[in-house]
Amino acid sequence: MLFAKCNLFLLIISCLNKNIKLIINYLLGPLLFVLLAWSLYRQIIHQPDLEERWHQIKNSWKQYRFWIVFFLMFVNWGIEARKWQLLMAPLERFTLLRAFKAVMAGCSITMLTPNRIGEYGGRIMFVEEQHRIKAISLTILGSISQLVITMFMGTVGLLVLRSGVIVSTERFDSIAWLLSSSLLIVSVFVTVILLLLFFRVNFITGIISRIRFLKTIVNHIAVLEVFSGKQLLRILFLSFFRYMVFILQYMLLLKVMEVDMAYTVSFLMLTAFYLVMVIAPTVGFTELPVRATATVLLFKIFSANIIGIQAAAFGIWLINLVLPAVMGSLLIFGLKIMKER
Repeated sequence: MLFAKCNLFLLIISCLNKNIKLIINYLLGPLLFVLLAWSLYRQIIHQPDLEERWHQIKNSWKQYRFWIVFFLMFVNWGIEARKWQLLMAPLERFTLLRAFKAVMAGCSITMLTPNRIGEYGGRIMFVEEQHRIKAISLTILGSISQLVITMFMGTVGLLVLRSGVIVSTERFDSIAWLLSSSLLIVSVFVTVILLLLFFRVNFITGIISRIRFLKTIVNHIAVLEVFSGKQLLRILFLSFFRYMVFILQYMLLLKVMEVDMAYTVSFLMLTAFYLVMVIAPTVGFTELPVRATATVLLFKIFSANIIGIQAAAFGIWLINLVLPAVMGSLLIFGLKIMKER
């Protein structure tokens, strides 16, 4: 009798467990898709001067530079997919296509979270269940590599701008904070700290293992120790190439929108812009207004074409974030997060 009751109990638990997985597999994906689609729609329709920006972007489709920017979107996320593939190598084999899908899924989730932290949740959907916790630490390592490059290039850009060799420092009177010693010191300090964190991961895990209440997470982050200096340098180079794609896209789109600036000047200003964007806290739906404000603030001292500057910010946001987010949400729509057993 007792045996029969136990079997009945286990059967009920098994059915409940299967039903829960069915709900996650077939309800959560579509729900996320609807939520993301609605969020993107709301973000776009509430942008100021939307009609003027959209009109300028529509006219830009006839220019070859616009299509180069569009093509570079796939290069951008392709590099990120390759980086994710290398990062995941210690846990499981990822094809480049699967890595690309994971990156797109991360891009869609990140539109709803502060400073793009949601990409972790999106990417681990494509990771085997037993590896998902460890995959979070690998995603963080990849993000640190991109942050290192952004901070380093931004710091170099500030140094060149402060020197006045290429751009007269008198132009920066209205935004003197950009060339202030305080910002430069903070940038150098943060860059050095990030470099140490990136290349001395084993040192960090060693410290954590000595802290009693953090010991439980050591097993989940120990996977970081398998990367050699050469492998970490390779990941850093991929982050640098991706950063240069960002810069090239923006430079080309500024030209498309008839924002007249020398390429050298726009390159330096964009390194400063991405540095500011790293510092400024944003959520997906507030990122575009912050981007537009920052670009106008920085570029208006070189060009009076404010609508063109805003249109470039809007165009980059659409191409690099919205389109990948839409693709990612479509992937999530049909994704089985948990495998049925």
